[in-house]
Amino acid sequence: MTYTTELVTDETAFAGLGPDWARLQGSCATATPFQSHAWLHSWWLSYGSPGRLRLVLVREDGELVGAAPLMLVRRPVPALVPLGGAISDYGDVLLDDGRGEPAVAALTEGLAACARTALVDLREVRPGGAAERVYDRWRGPRRRVADSTCLELPAVPMDELVARLPSAKAQRVRAKLRKLSALGVERHVVEPDEVDKALRRLLELHQLQWQGRKVTSEHLRERFGTHLVRAVGPMVAAGDAVVTEFRLDEDVVAVDLTLLSRCLAGGYLYGAHPCLRERKADVAVMLLDACTRHARGTLSLLRGNEPYKHHWRPEPVVNQRLLLARRRTAPLLAAAVCDVAARGRGKQLVRKWRERGGGGP
Repeated sequence: MTYTTELVTDETAFAGLGPDWARLQGSCATATPFQSHAWLHSWWLSYGSPGRLRLVLVREDGELVGAAPLMLVRRPVPALVPLGGAISDYGDVLLDDGRGEPAVAALTEGLAACARTALVDLREVRPGGAAERVYDRWRGPRRRVADSTCLELPAVPMDELVARLPSAKAQRVRAKLRKLSALGVERHVVEPDEVDKALRRLLELHQLQWQGRKVTSEHLRERFGTHLVRAVGPMVAAGDAVVTEFRLDEDVVAVDLTLLSRCLAGGYLYGAHPCLRERKADVAVMLLDACTRHARGTLSLLRGNEPYKHHWRPEPVVNQRLLLARRRTAPLLAAAVCDVAARGRGKQLVRKWRERGGGGP
């Protein structure tokens, strides 16, 4: 077995990796949809900076068996960070499960060679992710700190999720499901050739539902919409995503995007017309019911501790931030750890201030 490592910085070369990347993704059991080529390449086209692409690839006799999709950033410290950025709930590397430790060693060495003057900062790694194998083999300074919290449910049918709830709550959810049925809300899984149109409708409805309220501003920007439409069509065709329309009286009143992988399914984004709430339809119940029909492994509610998610009694799972340095870049690691501690302390102070009533009415 001959392992070779290469560093790809060319956008055209990245675009051409699709078939090899898909085979590698399918051979990595812990890969999430955010590691698909369609998602990452589309993200780069919308958010990447020229000259900053850093793809560390490992091949065995020409076959792609490992990949670390990264980009170089200069602030707050020089670092190699995962492609996908803030709009991706999980970050990770890819490793072919059938190749064993030699592939891990080759990818680790490739990362070390690429990180001569920069920190390797792997954000939002799900526990058990492939990046943990690189972390375990890393010879230089390293630190593991907590990142975002994701909420997870078992991948079971809706009636089993409801059965996990206390009796009174379970009765209310069953009543909400009956209400949706009585209203005549119809669910329609969108075919690949209809995805672009459905996603544009999703974005329209998403903006409408949050009108006048606090919303993630990035979801309203043109670059995000362009990325989503460009990425999701190929992902649906590959089985990495499913788009569902909800129709009422022939009108599309809601659209949901659920991302899929071997290890999890997660509802990523939706748009719903205000008429559903006006008719007393519980949109959260409707969306979760649709998502359970595609779940495998784990049903992830993705990042965020929103109160409505806790109604389902999910398990909190904390993503990891894996910081890797060489001896010459150890000061960058120390600076990053100090920044994490300072931000954590700041959040604690803000939370205590709000608990004392400082947040206002």
